Amino acid sequence: MVIPARLGAFRVLCFFAVFEAVCLLDTGMLFPRESSSREVKELNGRWDFRADKSPNSNQGFDKAWYKSRLAETGPVIDMPVPASYNDITQDPTLRDFIGWVWYEREVVVPARWIADEGTRVVLRVGSAHYYSVVWVNGVKVTEHNGGHLPFEAEIGSLIRKDPTQPCRITIAVNNTLTLDTLPPGNIQHMDDRTQYPDGYFVQNTYFDFFNYAGIHRSVLLYTTPKAYVDDITVVTDFLDNTGLVNYKVSVQGAATATLNVTLMDKNARCVASSSGPSGVLIVVDVNLWWPYLMHENPAYLYSMEVRLMATDGRSTYEDVYTLPVGIRTVNVTSTQFLINNKPFYFHGVNKHEDSDIRGKGFDWPLIVKDFNLLKWLGANSFRTSHYPYAEEILQMCDRHGIVVIDECPGVGIADMYVSLLTSL
Repeated sequence: MVIPARLGAFRVLCFFAVFEAVCLLDTGMLFPRESSSREVKELNGRWDFRADKSPNSNQGFDKAWYKSRLAETGPVIDMPVPASYNDITQDPTLRDFIGWVWYEREVVVPARWIADEGTRVVLRVGSAHYYSVVWVNGVKVTEHNGGHLPFEAEIGSLIRKDPTQPCRITIAVNNTLTLDTLPPGNIQHMDDRTQYPDGYFVQNTYFDFFNYAGIHRSVLLYTTPKAYVDDITVVTDFLDNTGLVNYKVSVQGAATATLNVTLMDKNARCVASSSGPSGVLIVVDVNLWWPYLMHENPAYLYSMEVRLMATDGRSTYEDVYTLPVGIRTVNVTSTQFLINNKPFYFHGVNKHEDSDIRGKGFDWPLIVKDFNLLKWLGANSFRTSHYPYAEEILQMCDRHGIVVIDECPGVGIADMYVSLLTSL
């Protein structure tokens, strides 16, 4: 269960007002899940890596390192993905490096993905800090500004140009923080040549954690049919013993499509269904989602299966996507925070994603350990200090009944401007 931080935490009711506005978005980005119509291929593991230590850290672009294998343009080292690069080696210059670093991996794409032009192939990066440029076989496919959030690009047409060649993925990542980045920072150039070498600068930060950098979350290839479920929006409510699931499904790749929406309980029994792109699913004798230690049966999740059928005159496409759904309400009074109309008291901690060696790199053993520690402490909540966490962590919170105060990465904005104004 995710609740915005600070002032936003007390505007949860606005979520319902925003529901219609959210539905107006042109495209969504559903979390990749395998189904009878979708496949996921993880690209985690060892990648080739090089930090661009040229004077302006721009040699990789000037000499187009992305046009050939990275090892052909200079030395590379092994780098795990996902992980921060800072603590992987014993090189202090890499630990504190500011500028462009380059990652590369060659991937064998399943032949059926290439042969079937009715299959979309999407490259997804879970998070890279902070500015990223991505090429596939030397062709730029996307760029993204900001860490902590996923970005993706469809690459099917590129890998089908020469199916005999492996898919070479190159990702350049820059961790420089400026007045325009989130979180913000500034670069201080040291111009006194009696004390500093030419070009020396310092990255100033205004937050209470190390500026870890690199590809921090999983890199994936995943597929969908040409016509597919693009986004699902859900808002829940209940009245007495009846649950209400207000949903809207967005479809891409088809002018018209047939939809079947089925809500199933934990025993895979259908409790409600609909055939419209939007509507309300009514659940009799509802099992509400409750926080940990607030109910004898906390964290109850239903499964909402969306099944799409579409045709373009030549082919028929079927897509299946299943979304976990907790039925609950959140309200705020002048004195209380209410979940399902019951007072909720936050017993919890402030967390960071940082850990030894891997930095901010996503790591399942550490995540599961953290959730065991939270329950051992009797905690029912935590704050994501000070940035959005991986989607997998939020899904774990839903599974375990942990309430989340989810922060944006705007930490340090006020401190930075106070510092800058003071120095003027």
